Amino acid sequence: MKPVTRLFLIGAPIVVTAAVILGAGDDTEVLADHPPSYAGRSGAPNPLAPGALENEEEVRERIDSMPPGLAAPEKKEIAARLVASAESSTLDWRSLYGAIEDFHDGNGYTAGIIGFCSGTNDMLQLVESYTRSHPDNPLASYLPALRAVDGTDSHEGLDPGFRDAWAKAARSPDFRAAQEAARDRIYFEPAVQLAKLDGLGTLGQFIYYDAMVLHGPGVDAHGFYGIRQAALKRAKSPDRGGDEKAYLNAFLDSGRSVIKAGLITTQRDSSRIDTAQRNFLRDGNMTLDPPLSWQMYEETFRIAAH
Repeated sequence: MKPVTRLFLIGAPIVVTAAVILGAGDDTEVLADHPPSYAGRSGAPNPLAPGALENEEEVRERIDSMPPGLAAPEKKEIAARLVASAESSTLDWRSLYGAIEDFHDGNGYTAGIIGFCSGTNDMLQLVESYTRSHPDNPLASYLPALRAVDGTDSHEGLDPGFRDAWAKAARSPDFRAAQEAARDRIYFEPAVQLAKLDGLGTLGQFIYYDAMVLHGPGVDAHGFYGIRQAALKRAKSPDRGGDEKAYLNAFLDSGRSVIKAGLITTQRDSSRIDTAQRNFLRDGNMTLDPPLSWQMYEETFRIAAH
C-alpha cells in the first residue's frame, strides 16, 4: 500500500547548514516528468534538489567516486526483492509489471513494480514520459483522466478500461523498462545518492530507499525528507562524525513512529522495520550480504548466499 504523502506541495527552498546548500528561489511548479525536489517553507530540505547544490559538479564527482554500494547490480536485485516482499508479499518483483489494484488506501490505483499510484503523481509521471516516446501505447488515452484524478482516490475517467490497458501495456518490454527507469529516477537514485553523502553503507542506502518508496519523497514530517530531518535531530549521521548504527536506528525510529501514527497507511504494520531492516542492522550486516532471512507480515522470506 502506498502513502498519500507521495503528493507534494512544493514551495521555496530553505537553507541548510552542510557542505551542500539550498539556494534561494521562487515558488516552483514541478513538471510532471521531474520528481518533486524542493523543500516547502515549513518542510525538510532535500540537499540534492536541482539548483540546491552550491558546488554541484564537485558533489556529483564525489558521489561517482564512491563504491557502488546498493547500486551494484547484485545489491540492487536484493533491494528490489526486499521491497517487493514488503509491498506485495513476494520476492518475484518482475511479476508485478502488470499488477494493478485499488487497496482503498486513499491513493487510487496502485500498479507496477514499485506501486505507482494514480493519486500520488508518480503514475502520471510514468505514463506521460512513456507516451512521449510511445504515443500509441494503451495508456495514452487515459492521460487526461490521470491528470484530473492526481491527488485523489477517484477512478473518474479511468474505469472501466484502465486496468486492462495497464495489463496490456505491461506486456511490452518498453513499458517494463519505463517502469524501471521511473523507479530509479524518482526513488532509487535520490535515496542512494543522499545516503552516500550522509556516509551510509549499503544497508543504510537500502534503508533510505525503502523509506523513500514507503513514505514518498515528501518534505513534510511524514515524507522521506521529514523523517531524515527528525533522525538528524536524534543522532549525527556518519558524515558528521556520528556512529552509523546509532544514526540508522534513529532513522528507523523516526520512520516507525510515522507508520504507527497511521499517517501513511491504513494498517500501521511496521514489519519492514521491526523484523527485517532492524534485524539486518542488529546483526551488523552493513553490506547487506546474503544469506538473508526476514519476516514480513509474519511470513518468512529468504535470499540464499551465492
